[in-house]
Amino acid sequence: MRRLHLAFLIALIATGRVPAHGAAPGSVAGVVRDSAGVPQIGAVVQLLRPDLSVIAIVYTNSKGRFSISSIPYGRYAVKAMGTSFLPSLRENVRVRRGTIVNLTLNTLYEVMQWLPAEPRAANAQKDDWAWTLRSAANRPLLRWLEDGPLVVVSDGSGARPRLKARLLATGQEGTFGESGERITASLEDTPSDSRELLASVDFTPGTDNAMESMLGFRQDLGFAGSVQTLAAVAVHPEMDGPGSGGLQEAGMRSWESINLGDELEAEVGSEQVVAQFGMNSPNVAVESLPFASVGWRNGASTIRYRMTTFMSDAPDETGSAAWLPAISATRNGNLAFEHGLHQEIGWERQTDASGMTLLVFADKIENPVLEAAANFDGGPAPAIFGSALFDGMSGLLRAAGPDFSTTGMMASVERRLPSGNRVRLSYANGDALVMPALSHPVPFAQILAAAHPRRIQTYALALSGTLDGTGTKWRASYRWQPEDTVTPVAPFAANAVEPYLGLHLRQPIRLRSDGAGGIDALLSVGNLLAQGYRPMVMSDGSLLIFAQNQRSIGAGLAFNF
Repeated sequence: MRRLHLAFLIALIATGRVPAHGAAPGSVAGVVRDSAGVPQIGAVVQLLRPDLSVIAIVYTNSKGRFSISSIPYGRYAVKAMGTSFLPSLRENVRVRRGTIVNLTLNTLYEVMQWLPAEPRAANAQKDDWAWTLRSAANRPLLRWLEDGPLVVVSDGSGARPRLKARLLATGQEGTFGESGERITASLEDTPSDSRELLASVDFTPGTDNAMESMLGFRQDLGFAGSVQTLAAVAVHPEMDGPGSGGLQEAGMRSWESINLGDELEAEVGSEQVVAQFGMNSPNVAVESLPFASVGWRNGASTIRYRMTTFMSDAPDETGSAAWLPAISATRNGNLAFEHGLHQEIGWERQTDASGMTLLVFADKIENPVLEAAANFDGGPAPAIFGSALFDGMSGLLRAAGPDFSTTGMMASVERRLPSGNRVRLSYANGDALVMPALSHPVPFAQILAAAHPRRIQTYALALSGTLDGTGTKWRASYRWQPEDTVTPVAPFAANAVEPYLGLHLRQPIRLRSDGAGGIDALLSVGNLLAQGYRPMVMSDGSLLIFAQNQRSIGAGLAFNF
């Protein structure tokens, strides 16, 4: 099975070279140095539109670093200014998530020292000749901008690394289909200015359990937008379910982003997904999940309409779980994808210092996933497997709850704090499934039947930032909601805070001189206080503990190349 899976991944890689990106805002970060490599404290860094109008202004910290976040994807210029230096301008910077732009400030005297390369002498050494060619190719260019200043200009097309690789070794507990040791290898390639590739494979070492892979392509169409395609496959031979074992999922998503001037942006696409047990199982689920959005931008404000039928199972876009909808089993034993119809109209305003979002939505939700930790009395209960999926690695099961419809609203306010930290407050209301306490043991079908929709309100606080000196990236959040809630409020929401108390840390251990590689230690804890648990006892004495968010912990090392 593993050989077939790897062969499928290699075949996908051979079919093209362009990855997909999610719709989350982009960011730009980097270091400003002088020609001797000394970081410049307090340098002014500006993010500019192609017409060189200013979008955002930030200052470098004590290590010469700067960061600008919440940037819509597109092409920009980045300009750095410092006392006694000529301004430095990097043009044609394509901003995506995690874009790195390092700038060098030069004095007028230093710029005048750069001369075209002389012809190679007959007795010149090869290394010296190579150095001369690089010096000639990289010499600064001077330009008078329309607003007057003389700047040192470089093109941004070479700023993005052509090849990036990552090896991630983790151990985690408490996550459906993902618990245990994992090895993840990711590759991102930029073979040209307009094409990109993202590939990933994830497996459990030493066993045949839980193998996943993902391959994405992206073709940039310049100012007009982009076209993107992504394929994801997950094989879980350890999964038990109705009539068989060994779950397999696959999905193919294609979509196109369209820009009509600076004001209008649109996206339209669909995903085809399929799941089945074993190679020849008749228990097969197939869905076509379209989505579309259109937004009108006026300065920092955007009014957006969004329609989607796809509900992501994970927030991490580098794993296949983010591109495959959650799957469970219905009461009649059929496999079922969690999906629905979501429509929203929203307004948002994003600047470097703050952000605000307000939207109203209407949802029709089909096959909402109910998840429970299972403690079977005397071994797994065969009766459950007729209407649920059971993951023996994590001890969690999933079943489909009743369909329901809801309307609601969401609002959030985000603010940049000193030292680059951020705080975000969020509110949402809408219907979600709740499970009342049952006073006596009942059959599994009756437990599922007890779940019903109810109007719910949630409140969330999220803090994030980077510690100066250590470079530790951290995020802490808490979302309050009634503890009998077992499905999300506003389940189609993008970038929603996870329920209850969560903590995420990323600590760089070693970095290269350009800040692009090294080793990171990772720690992630979800529902740290184990809140929102709903214990249910079945007729045979088995205990099921339902929760929207089970307590989970994951840690590991990431090797970046």
